[in-house]
Amino acid sequence: MKITKDEMELLNSVEKGEWKQVTDIKKNIEKYRDIAAATLRKDKRVNIRITERDLIRLQKKAIKEGLPYQTLISSILHKYINGYLTEKQVSGQAE
Repeated sequence: MKITKDEMELLNSVEKGEWKQVTDIKKNIEKYRDIAAATLRKDKRVNIRITERDLIRLQKKAIKEGLPYQTLISSILHKYINGYLTEKQVSGQAE
């Protein structure tokens, strides 16, 4: 049986004792389920004004991604504020 490089690294990690058993699995599952639900809950509404051109472009991108455009906008904002999406630096331009 062949195993991948990732599987080999995982196996080695387990054999080195780097993994620990979770003591109260039900409590931990519930804890992380609650955290995930809170993260995904959208409980605030924001109204913004943007150009029609930008809205149309966002809607086209959303269609290509198979998402509602409001979900795409929310995703872009989430990525930006968490540092996963950054501004493109123009060469020679001061910050």
